[in-house]
Amino acid sequence: MKAEIGKTTVVDKDADVGYEYNKNCRPALIGENGIIRSGTIIYCDVVIGDNFRTGHNVLIREKTELGNNVLVGSSTIIEGRCKIGSNVSLQSMVYIPTNTLIEDFVFIGPNAVLTNDRYPIRTENRELIGVKLRKGCSIGANATILPDVEVGEGAMVAAGSIVTKNVPEWHMAMGCPARFKKLPEKLKELNRIGVNP
Repeated sequence: MKAEIGKTTVVDKDADVGYEYNKNCRPALIGENGIIRSGTIIYCDVVIGDNFRTGHNVLIREKTELGNNVLVGSSTIIEGRCKIGSNVSLQSMVYIPTNTLIEDFVFIGPNAVLTNDRYPIRTENRELIGVKLRKGCSIGANATILPDVEVGEGAMVAAGSIVTKNVPEWHMAMGCPARFKKLPEKLKELNRIGVNP
């Protein structure tokens, strides 16, 4: 186990912070005021800011960066080489593949799946192109986002939708495949994650 953990961060005894996936990996760096619950595994070469919280049985793989005030719900998987901003809420059982970008104030509902491989194991030279979730967008429960799709700033993806194309900023994506419509004015503000009312 290789990790540097902020003094005020609580790590349950059954969590593994700094899992060594190779001998040359750098320690995992975890900020202050965190709570890392049992069953969580965080690899080396991960950098996480302050006020980080996990549910149980979370996996965060190597070369991933998370900002401040990030919640990662129970049984969520972050496959590595991802960048996640601050004030982000990932609910339980979310799947985040390699090469994903998630900006600040993003909400992802339970069981949502992001993907990064357009033709899984069918081509010799596979290029894993992750999803980009721009600032303040929201992804509903059980939504699926296909590889190389960008969900624009402030956009919303309805629960159960399958998103195959880029979602314009401040639009709603709904259906299978998703179609877009402009958000009403009353919803044109960023998610209030980490913001006091």
